[in-house]
Amino acid sequence: MSRPRQSSLSVLHRRTATWASVTALLLLAPLLGMQVTDQVKWGFFDFVAAALLMGCTALTWELSLRMTASCVWRRVIALALAASFLLIWIELAAGVTGD
Repeated sequence: MSRPRQSSLSVLHRRTATWASVTALLLLAPLLGMQVTDQVKWGFFDFVAAALLMGCTALTWELSLRMTASCVWRRVIALALAASFLLIWIELAAGVTGD
C-alpha cells in the first residue's frame, strides 16, 4: 500500500516553518547572551538585520532548489550563498571593509 502524496503546498508550508524555526532558534543565542553578559549588545535593528539576512538566504536557497536539478549547480549555489552570508555578516558585525 502506498502513502498518499503530499501536496506541494503542504511541503512548502512545512519547509517555510522549518526555516522560520531555525532562524528564531539562532536569534535566541544573542538574546540569551544579552541576559548573561554585558559583552553582547544587540539592538532592535541588529535582530531585524540578522533575521532578514537569514531569511533572504533561506529564500534564495529554496528558489535555487526549485530552479536547478543538477547537484553540481546546487553545490555551487550553496557555496556562493554561504560565502555571501558570511561576508555580509562579518561586514555588519565588524566593518571589515571601509572606515
